[in-house]
Amino acid sequence: MNEHLAVALGIVETAGILAPIAFILFHVLRQFLFIPVPLVCIAGGVLFGSVFGSLFSLIGLMFSCLLFYALIHQLPKFHSKLSALKKKWFGEYRNLTIGQIAILRLVPFIHFHLLNFCLLERNKGFSDFVKGAWITNIPLALFYTVFGEFISRFTPTMMLIILFSITVLLFVLREKVTVIKWREFFKSAA
Repeated sequence: MNEHLAVALGIVETAGILAPIAFILFHVLRQFLFIPVPLVCIAGGVLFGSVFGSLFSLIGLMFSCLLFYALIHQLPKFHSKLSALKKKWFGEYRNLTIGQIAILRLVPFIHFHLLNFCLLERNKGFSDFVKGAWITNIPLALFYTVFGEFISRFTPTMMLIILFSITVLLFVLREKVTVIKWREFFKSAA
């Protein structure tokens, strides 16, 4: 394992400016290769250190979100699949807040673009979507880059404490009001 790490670090050192650019592009390609976001962020921490790894991961995640924003209206099947998935996981009338989306991004098995879709439903305008994406990607990039190498060393008890803490935060940061249109309420009651 140490030999592979030494080889990877040697490649990064000799690649110069191309290594960060390749890493950022890898973040964009990651979604087509079905590679989880945390793995790429952890690799950024190993290859570039905490500060630069977080910065490059954040830039790569933002490009990924911008690509999502550009393509979601061009792909109606993908839009309808994400809408159905959102209704299945979060409910038809539930809108996630920015804080909830930021916390859910930390959960490795939640679909990254499902959370982008929830963010898009909350912020329809481009500048609002970019600002929301920036805010929700910061904890993801920082957490997995800085603490990523220590996650594998956590005990099962520590993992349960972390999952319980995330659940409590999701409850505290939830939207307190649900709006159901008059016609839809009585349509479902009939």
